[in-house]
Amino acid sequence: MSMGAYDEDEHERRERKNSEVDAAFDDERTSYHGSVEYDSGESAEELLDQFEQIKSE
Repeated sequence: MSMGAYDEDEHERRERKNSEVDAAFDDERTSYHGSVEYDSGESAEELLDQFEQIKSE
């Protein structure tokens, strides 16, 4: 059999393999505990001024 060539049995085996669904993976959801904080203290203008200052250094 040359490389890339396969017979009808091999074709059927590959079709069966591709049509199966593997549901053996862990489908449990991971629980995360903690908190998220958002800091929205500075305005866009202040942030742009800070960026310009950093660029000029």
